[in-house]
Amino acid sequence: MKIQERDWKLFREKLPLWQENYIGRLNGEYIAILQKPANASENFFELEKRIRNDKRSFGVSGRISRNNMFQIVVSLLANAVITIDDLKDFSDEFTEAVNFCIKNIIKE
Repeated sequence: MKIQERDWKLFREKLPLWQENYIGRLNGEYIAILQKPANASENFFELEKRIRNDKRSFGVSGRISRNNMFQIVVSLLANAVITIDDLKDFSDEFTEAVNFCIKNIIKE
């Protein structure tokens, strides 16, 4: 899919905000892990494993380019980092393609 310049600029503007919101949500989940009634070491190592896995998500970081923008957005939606409402300012062509892809993922 060819990404329009307007969509690319909007994506680069919104991605840091989406990531910040997602990381805020993760921080709450991390606090819950640390507050579990278990050994401190168990909680620590569970948290360390979780952070290691979460760092790989585009919701936290990742290499972005115009070439992988579509895949990133689909990944963010599939992992509940963003919602379809977050794409309301994007072009109809882009949001329709994303919706089509997400609906096919959900069917599988």
